[in-house]
Amino acid sequence: MTVLQSRKSIATVFSLTFLAQGPMQIGSYILANKVVAAPMAGVSDKPYRKVCRAHGAGLVVSEMVTSRSDLRHSTKTKFRLDLAGEPEPVVVQLVGTDPAMLASAAQFNVENGAQIIDINMGCPAKKVCKKAAGSALLANETLVDEILKAVVSAVNVPVTLKIRTGTSPATRNAVTIAKIAEDSGVQALTIHGRTRECKFAGAVEYDTIARVKHAVNIPITANGDVDSPEKALAVMQGTNADAIMIGRAAQGQPWLFKQVADYLATGAYHPIPAAQVRANTIIEHVRSIHEFYGEGLGIRLARKHIKWYLNHWSLAISPDLKTQISTTEDAQLQRQLLKDFLLGSLNLRAA
Repeated sequence: MTVLQSRKSIATVFSLTFLAQGPMQIGSYILANKVVAAPMAGVSDKPYRKVCRAHGAGLVVSEMVTSRSDLRHSTKTKFRLDLAGEPEPVVVQLVGTDPAMLASAAQFNVENGAQIIDINMGCPAKKVCKKAAGSALLANETLVDEILKAVVSAVNVPVTLKIRTGTSPATRNAVTIAKIAEDSGVQALTIHGRTRECKFAGAVEYDTIARVKHAVNIPITANGDVDSPEKALAVMQGTNADAIMIGRAAQGQPWLFKQVADYLATGAYHPIPAAQVRANTIIEHVRSIHEFYGEGLGIRLARKHIKWYLNHWSLAISPDLKTQISTTEDAQLQRQLLKDFLLGSLNLRAA
């Protein structure tokens, strides 16, 4: 037996072990697979969630939505509250610090179509934490308890929670927070294996995630630096988590979700999709962004996605064309330039 065959055999054994554990379930919702697309502010909007689903994500989570009712009519929040036509289960992530406001926001979002409410206690961004929200909340275990109990009692849908391992390496309290969450009625927990202070730097604490999994009986999703099918399987093996959440690694390569899902299920996965499929995905994603946001805002928001896609594709693009695609204020021209470049570079046909 070759080393490659041995690795595949081992992966298959582990994958079948995970399958034997049964599918990932949140409340009454049974997920299609064990791979979740992470909520990322400024990224995980409706067009992006559609792409993630199409390429194998078993669950997608919205960008974080403020709990402040006075901001519901702001441009940013109105786009984030657009859930029309989304497949179930529809997950809306809320951010805030006041138990009553978060409970009210949960009720509002359920009425608006949310089928699962996720509470953000994991964001390390300065603008969030300076308001004592996101991962800053982990420093106040009493308030965490009050928030979770208020939200759980306010709605008749599953409530989930996303956290980090603590506010700093010296004050890790993920196990305590997880027990509070379970006792409060939270039905699933996602853990990014770093502290607030660490942000996205340094090694991920998969051992902490494993300790949390051992300490509670609710489903645990592991998050942090999962960038390949092999890494996903290793994290599942090392933490005994029920699911994997992928965030930044899927930017520009959404097909990673299906590769990971297939590997966890069977021990094997297909290479990246054919060039025609990838080109069509990029073009359709950009078109969807333009359509969703309108021309002005859509053009600007599409730029980062175009950059991510091209960074994952070894195609030589001239600096002048790259600049033109990223600076044009004409949505149709942005799409046409991108389409001509992709199809021309690969001698592909138009979709």
